[in-house]
Amino acid sequence: MIAHPLWRSPAPLVLASNSAARRVLLQEAGIPVEVSPAPIDERAVEAPLRAAGAAPEAVAAHLAAAKARAVALRHPGRLVLGADQVLALGDEMFTKPEDRAAARRHLGRLADRAHALHAALCLMRDDTVVFETVSTARLTMRPLSDAFLDAYLEAEGDAVCGSVGAYRLEGIGIHLFSRIEGDQPTILGLPLLALLPALRQAGVLLG
Repeated sequence: MIAHPLWRSPAPLVLASNSAARRVLLQEAGIPVEVSPAPIDERAVEAPLRAAGAAPEAVAAHLAAAKARAVALRHPGRLVLGADQVLALGDEMFTKPEDRAAARRHLGRLADRAHALHAALCLMRDDTVVFETVSTARLTMRPLSDAFLDAYLEAEGDAVCGSVGAYRLEGIGIHLFSRIEGDQPTILGLPLLALLPALRQAGVLLG
């Protein structure tokens, strides 16, 4: 039984992602969620796009659609949400750091510069795209001293490997920045302000 007055569907939204941040964003907005991670190799999916020189926004959109499509096949008739986020420093795209040493290198590259976070979503039912979009936030990091990086990485631990930029803006990652342009849900990887009207249009969210 779905127990939220704004949600009009008898079944929860299927989230094709393991992201705790995305799940919490949806749940706090009154959208019940069933988590069903997409069984795809993201790096293999994006490799030909990168090789072809695709824009970061296009890579994020393609990955979001690939996740939604893969999970929609396992949940016929259900509304499935795929999402992805790409960090771009100019034309250079970043992936999640594999360890703390890689996270430090990432932060060294991003320090004292502005980068973009492109957050894409794709809403599908069966093989039909119901809605898709990409939203972009722009963030400027302040200069970072070695002493600060040592303390930051020690405090965050392995959590720095869980995000593409090696930071959690909702935590102590906020200390990295001097300027932020964009809404919080987009920065966390889900353009929620664009998703809500689509869910209302689909008839599963009270208008």
